[in-house]
Amino acid sequence: MPDALIIIDVQNDFCPGGALPVAEGDRVVPVLNRYIENFRRENLPIIATRDWHPEKTRHFKAYGGLWPPHCIQGSKGAEFHPDLVLPARTVIVSCGMGPDEEGYSGFEGKDDQGTSLADVLRANGVGRIFVGGLATDYCVKHTVLDGLKLGFKVTVLRDAVRGVNLNPDDSDRALAEMRQAGAEVTERAL
Repeated sequence: MPDALIIIDVQNDFCPGGALPVAEGDRVVPVLNRYIENFRRENLPIIATRDWHPEKTRHFKAYGGLWPPHCIQGSKGAEFHPDLVLPARTVIVSCGMGPDEEGYSGFEGKDDQGTSLADVLRANGVGRIFVGGLATDYCVKHTVLDGLKLGFKVTVLRDAVRGVNLNPDDSDRALAEMRQAGAEVTERAL
């Protein structure tokens, strides 16, 4: 069964200068580009998730959520980081598209054909996913935990994630939770 690379939410709004920046979020880009090149060279599936929120969503503070407006559909902030080198065949999975959707897990999203992430992976015969991106303590964690629940082997690319850390140890706790659930957490996996 082949492997797949899942890149989580490496979007302008989650990088320095964005609406909801993750400290050093842009530092994952060159690391992910190396993983992307390795997967591209081996002709393995590459999937990039993105937050793709409507202007009005319960995800935002103004409508009862936790967060300031970010990654609004079609905005500059919702675009992938300009230095992230996604091959043309990358499958884009959009999350949090409905006004009542949080969209923390990539497995809650769909590609432009309306296909779920799980179905994209199964259609490609994928057995193991490698996950990197933003943010360790939210979308990375939820995607990893859902991947495990759905029966995929999961490896978290520790060198290719950064966290929000509303509390100073949130990312460390998230990594421990992912490990405890069965994920492998490694650096420089390929």
